[in-house]
Amino acid sequence: MRDDAGDTAPTPAAPVASEMTATQPGDASQGAASEDVARLTDEIVTAIKTVYDPEIPADVYELGLIYRIDIADDRSVSVDMTLTTPNCPSAQELPTMVENAVASVPGVGPVAVKVVWDPPWEPSRMSDEARVVLNMW
Repeated sequence: MRDDAGDTAPTPAAPVASEMTATQPGDASQGAASEDVARLTDEIVTAIKTVYDPEIPADVYELGLIYRIDIADDRSVSVDMTLTTPNCPSAQELPTMVENAVASVPGVGPVAVKVVWDPPWEPSRMSDEARVVLNMW
């Protein structure tokens, strides 16, 4: 697991999921578990990319609002996200939209989305794709 909350690179945080199964080094199932985590992570990110901020024509992942995705051994998923501002008019609906998107991925267990404010969001967290959409070059 990697926590990207401190990442200030101009691309969005690339959350990394934790291992889903505990395996010993050299265990043959370790590779399969890693592939399963990678597949599930890709599907979760794809689902999150369907969630758009109603006021901004870019998805929440490309905006850099997703700070962490953690997949537990039981396939429960926790997501740390932020908003562009604490006064965001969509503060109530965006976390629920992210939760529903992640929960729609086959094989995912219970989903918890937590809104965090540290570090505060800033435009440098956006991907190049979001910058193009928002004409922020």
